[in-house]
Amino acid sequence: MPVDISIIVPVFDEEDNVLPLAREVARALDKEPRAFELVFVDDGSGDGTWEKIQEAHRLDPRVRGLRHARNSGQSAALWTGVLATNGAIIATLDGDLQNDPADLPKMFAELDRVDFVCGIRVNRRDTWLRRISSRIARWARKAALGVDFQDAGCSLRVFKRAALNGVLPFNGWHRFLPILVHSGGATTKEIPVNHRPRVAGASKYGVWNRLGRGIFDLMGVAWYQKRRLGPVPFRKIPQE
Repeated sequence: MPVDISIIVPVFDEEDNVLPLAREVARALDKEPRAFELVFVDDGSGDGTWEKIQEAHRLDPRVRGLRHARNSGQSAALWTGVLATNGAIIATLDGDLQNDPADLPKMFAELDRVDFVCGIRVNRRDTWLRRISSRIARWARKAALGVDFQDAGCSLRVFKRAALNGVLPFNGWHRFLPILVHSGGATTKEIPVNHRPRVAGASKYGVWNRLGRGIFDLMGVAWYQKRRLGPVPFRKIPQE
């Protein structure tokens, strides 16, 4: 069945959150005139996540599931979702229920004016250490890349598929996606969104196990941005 909107949710060991999230997305979009699909990408979970995705599909055929044979990371899961869907509009959110699907309709509405919309987590419900680390990461990105997004780490995003033109996937690309599409010429906008505490499951990320990798990724993206080819003006030979 053709769809207009593909909502991609990477999940890893989130068995208790799959069904509640599927219900919340359906409720949030019950007045959405465009057809949508909700695609869970199971990144090699070791619990009952895949079984819950199958149950969600039986309850609502708009829910689909994709499953990695092994854990490959959030970037790989998102890219799998992008490749396996066709909606002209893509939405992404985390599978831990901290992103609020109720924010999706207002974000979709912004696509009448811009190509890419990302959330700014208001009253962020994370530890003080994670909040401080995000502020440091923002400063480092601005200094190294020359682009400032208030909350580039927010996974709640909606965008036109065409905004991904020229974006090369790599391990960690999801953290830099707003910067990459902006630098590629897409129009972007940040808007405030709700943020909720995790009520089930456990976080897969810590501050310290991301610090070294984040610095490494930042160096790589800074190099790529300097070497990236943009549109070059040209003229065609007139056809006789």
